[in-house]
Amino acid sequence: MSKICQITGKKALTGNHVSHSKHRTKRRFNVNLFNKKFYYVEEQCWISLKLSAAGLRIINRLGLDAALKQAVAKGHLDWKDIKVIGE
Repeated sequence: MSKICQITGKKALTGNHVSHSKHRTKRRFNVNLFNKKFYYVEEQCWISLKLSAAGLRIINRLGLDAALKQAVAKGHLDWKDIKVIGE
């Protein structure tokens, strides 16, 4: 799976390293991703998500179920992409 947050849809950006002599070479700005397990109360199971720090704050603010529904509505996540642990 690629380096994309499943809640916010954030992914790596490209930019330049700029040396002291202003020589530019390509680089990547990666996302601060975590593999995190949550207990999904509505389905009575544990799920594993790949989240950015911003995605983790959204889950803390809205709740897991609301954040998942919002991510599916925006197209960042599909229900079949959620990894269920213990099945």
